[in-house]
Amino acid sequence: MSGTSDGPAPAVDLVRPAVTESHIAASRRVGTPPHEERAPRVESLVAPPLDLSAGLPAELPAGLPADFLAGFPSGLSAGLSAGLPARLSAAAPAGLPPRPGIDFEADGHPHTGTDPRADAHPHPHPSTGAGTRAGTDTEAGTRTFRATFAAAPLAMAVVDREGLVVTANDTLAALLGTGPEGLTGRIAADLVDLASDARTWHAYREVLRGRQARLRCTRRLKHPDGHSLWAQVTVSPLPEEERAVLLSVSDISARRELQARLRHLQMHDPVTRLPNRTLFFERLSAALEAEAYEESGTGRIGLCYLDLDGFKAVNDTLGHRVGDRLLAAVAERLTRCANEAGYARAATPLVARLGGDEFALLVEDSTGTEQLADLADSVLKSLQVPFDLSGQRLSVSASIGVVERHAAGTTATGLMQAADTTLYWAKADGKSRWTLFDPERNAHRMTRQALSSTLRPAIEKGEFALEYQPLVCMEDGGVRGVEALVRWNHPQFGTLTPNRFIGLAEEDGSIVQLGRWVLATACRQARRWQLDHPDAEPIFVSVNVAVRQVWDSDLVADVAATLAETGLAPHLLQLELTESAVMGSAGRPLQALQALSDMGVRIAIDDFGTGYSNLAYLSRLPVSVLKLDGSFVRGFQYETGENGAGPDARSNPADEVIVEAMIQLAHRLGLTVTAECVETAGQASRLRRIGCDTGQGWLYSRPVAPDRISALLTAAACSQA
Repeated sequence: MSGTSDGPAPAVDLVRPAVTESHIAASRRVGTPPHEERAPRVESLVAPPLDLSAGLPAELPAGLPADFLAGFPSGLSAGLSAGLPARLSAAAPAGLPPRPGIDFEADGHPHTGTDPRADAHPHPHPSTGAGTRAGTDTEAGTRTFRATFAAAPLAMAVVDREGLVVTANDTLAALLGTGPEGLTGRIAADLVDLASDARTWHAYREVLRGRQARLRCTRRLKHPDGHSLWAQVTVSPLPEEERAVLLSVSDISARRELQARLRHLQMHDPVTRLPNRTLFFERLSAALEAEAYEESGTGRIGLCYLDLDGFKAVNDTLGHRVGDRLLAAVAERLTRCANEAGYARAATPLVARLGGDEFALLVEDSTGTEQLADLADSVLKSLQVPFDLSGQRLSVSASIGVVERHAAGTTATGLMQAADTTLYWAKADGKSRWTLFDPERNAHRMTRQALSSTLRPAIEKGEFALEYQPLVCMEDGGVRGVEALVRWNHPQFGTLTPNRFIGLAEEDGSIVQLGRWVLATACRQARRWQLDHPDAEPIFVSVNVAVRQVWDSDLVADVAATLAETGLAPHLLQLELTESAVMGSAGRPLQALQALSDMGVRIAIDDFGTGYSNLAYLSRLPVSVLKLDGSFVRGFQYETGENGAGPDARSNPADEVIVEAMIQLAHRLGLTVTAECVETAGQASRLRRIGCDTGQGWLYSRPVAPDRISALLTAAACSQA
């Protein structure tokens, strides 16, 4: 466009280009509003404004062409005055062509052709077809949106900020069993049950107020025809100017049904169709929650933990298929017992298969141990009836551990540990029975476990010590030897005697390490007494040996090495083995005993008379001493009654006969006899009369420290002098 015009300028030259959505989007991408796009370039061109309220000026501002208005039709002045802004600034400096599409508002800001305040409600300019096309496009877009909304497969509704349905599509109406027009104006929360719990209701209100981005929840809805459906409800806010939210509902009934089927498969045993371990512990944990027993019920819980006796033999001999059928049959009987026990009660016990041949019956709100005992009895009686599996009759029994206690303070792990322990007791007591949990017995088991776990470290830490009990000659009362008795100075349980830990040491094999320490310590002490008291007759030391030491170690080599290290003579060492360990020995144990005897070491049988008592085998063993068990000696407490009128009522004449016969037998075999647990002078007198060689017991001395034995040896040496 040149600075002059040969004729009227086309009207389109004065029309400001329409600002389309693409222009706005482009300007927003760079962060600048459309009407400020060219502001930096034209601020320097602003001239003093012209007041056109009285009509057009006589002279145009500098920079505009002289024929600027020459081409306008007559009468356009009034329209121009009404259409142009009240204040008009220069469009360009002198000599430059005007910039079409840019004018300046009264506030001095540039405008790109469309008032930004009218962007939300555009009005097409009457002299251009662009506005008409925009309006047509908007109407077409609105119709498309409405058609899409109505035909969408997703159930939707527009809800205003008051929670009322503005409009809903056909899918939502069909889902709820009504027509779309019947939903308009309804309370949306009532349609999809959003007010049933406080948490969801609060979140829904927050979305309506614009304080929360979205709400998603699952609801079970009731259809007018009577069936129920599971729906996923989503509430999302629409743009702020709409002041509404979009409610969408998805029917997830098929998915929920599939999830339920998968969960059932996951939580149930495929063989017995019973709940499995996972579901059992889920129910158990829920029953132990405070809410489960504080509001109602007895506040107690019971458990029968069951294990089939000898089921492994069924699998091994008849095959796993028969074993599975037997498990299924057992599950049916357990379920029947549970149903009978739950009759006329608040809840039926839960029957679950925990794995293998282990089952559990969980009793919630139990009434006491009597209820659990009755249930265990009914289970045992039910299983006593033989099973008929396709013509094959099988008999099976079960061991049951029963636990019943307050639910408060009980954990699932603690309850199962107690039940498992009690089940072990039932099997140890003879199987085919139920056993009730005993806290004292469990405390003993826990102590035993604690000792077992700390036994080996205690040997390395030096927590063991030896005490010595004199072995006294029955004829003259002189000390002939001592028995070394080990003590465990436990940091938690105090001083422990051998009966508290020797069995544990034999079970876990630490008896070998402990036995070596006892042997070396006792021989070293005996040699020291010999050196410290050269004038006294040397005494022997007797050390207890477990049969596992003979099997798991080279006992002969250990003894030889210890004697060589300490310098103790072999005849001053006596090794004691229990009768059950020695009798029936063959192979390596018998060879070891023979080698020790050939070495000069004395071999003694401890607790003789309480084991096999195989006298014929006794003659072939390299034994030199028999130690009579204390139970025989206790049989004759006193020689006469307290009034001196005859034998005491607590005495047993047969014990004296048995002891006398064993002493005579031992002497005939060339063995000496030591009586244990001699506590009274009357016992000592009677033992002396029937020929017993040595005695050991509290009558002479309790087990004492090594220095007390030194004092006895000193006293004996002085008396001899």
